[in-house]
Amino acid sequence: MAKGGKIKVTQIGSPIGRRHDQRETLVGLGLNKLNRARVLEDTPAVRGMVEKVKHLVKVEPAA
Repeated sequence: MAKGGKIKVTQIGSPIGRRHDQRETLVGLGLNKLNRARVLEDTPAVRGMVEKVKHLVKVEPAA
């Protein structure tokens, strides 16, 4: 992840059967359906949220 830049986060896994806090983290990232993507600021808060649901999302540098 590029520090100080932007990252593209894409949801690749379903929150069905996951803990409630993981579902809420996806909503906090702006994701709630498969293959939905958001471009977000690369901040420590966003990186922490991505780390919590890293098995459900794909992260790449924003173009």
